[in-house]
Amino acid sequence: MIRLFVVVVALLLAVPVLAAPGDVRRFPAQGAATAQLRIHGTTDIEVFAEVIADYQRLHPGSEVVYEDIITQDLYARYLRDRSGPASPDLLISSGMDLQTKLVNDGHALPHRSLQTQALPSWAQWRGEAFGISYEPVVMVYNTRRLPAAKAPHTRRQLLDLLRSEGAPLRGKVGTYDIERSSVGYLLATQDAQRGSIAGALLGALGDNAVVREERTGVLLDQVASGQLSLVYNVLGSYAQARIDAGAPLAIVEPEDYTLVVLRTAVIPRTGAHPQEARRFLDYLLSPRGQQVLAREARLMPIVRSDAGGGDAPGRSRRPIQLGPGLLVYLDALKRRQFLDAWRSSVEPAGGDPRFMNAGVCRYP
Repeated sequence: MIRLFVVVVALLLAVPVLAAPGDVRRFPAQGAATAQLRIHGTTDIEVFAEVIADYQRLHPGSEVVYEDIITQDLYARYLRDRSGPASPDLLISSGMDLQTKLVNDGHALPHRSLQTQALPSWAQWRGEAFGISYEPVVMVYNTRRLPAAKAPHTRRQLLDLLRSEGAPLRGKVGTYDIERSSVGYLLATQDAQRGSIAGALLGALGDNAVVREERTGVLLDQVASGQLSLVYNVLGSYAQARIDAGAPLAIVEPEDYTLVVLRTAVIPRTGAHPQEARRFLDYLLSPRGQQVLAREARLMPIVRSDAGGGDAPGRSRRPIQLGPGLLVYLDALKRRQFLDAWRSSVEPAGGDPRFMNAGVCRYP
């Protein structure tokens, strides 16, 4: 029994412990501590740790505290705790609409530098919200569960597959739960504005008992294990990291249009160390920082370089523009109406006529 206990403990210690949402990791200064930086971010700690480590190679006196928080909580916690001792110096989030609202409501400090001036115009707003990387929004499928020849490459093809005889994706397709996922909500509202078949697609997802989850990682774990065959509207970098690690997955950027989400940084007014936040932001946007984001964190660089990359290349890619247009669906009444209509389509009963009228989207 004792021998078995020792073996179990050894196996547990051999497995890396992944950070849970809300986990905090302190990165001590590599020399005498001369600066501090507290970051609240929606990027997993494991993904961002190498970026912080490289920054500390350049600035060994900087101590960094990084807290991994889901998008909606990052926004809500900042508003609740912004005057407290643990108020963040930098907010990094893929929730573009919520970051835009913080700027619009006067919570952000401006920052202008050579690095921010190199950003494309659609990747910054008012000198207060800045894209640091971009994320194509993709479909991901399990190559063992869905042959490549049958994988959809447009939303119309996905709709046809969902409606095909035998319902091959029933209970095997997933997407974000937009009532819990702020990124999912943003993507759903963008689909509603851009896609003429968005409503019909939602109805078909509901008819196929779509699995809804809050976090990208959970959806990708389920499709990698074969529990799901395909997931719709998820962030591409997380999927690519799994593919690089050997998962039986393939990524499809929809050919009709591929939304591009910006991972954005905002320097809040109440942070105790705004100068360190500015220095870290400039590092992220520097050629070195962009290379580290791409190589170590598998996040796609947004700034053009001599080596290529940046500026969201790709014929079908449609960057979501930072700016006041993102505030429309944050209105309380608009949000409630949208969620009610969405829920009525994806619940098994489904069939809200606002969504299903001849396949034309009728979002409120």
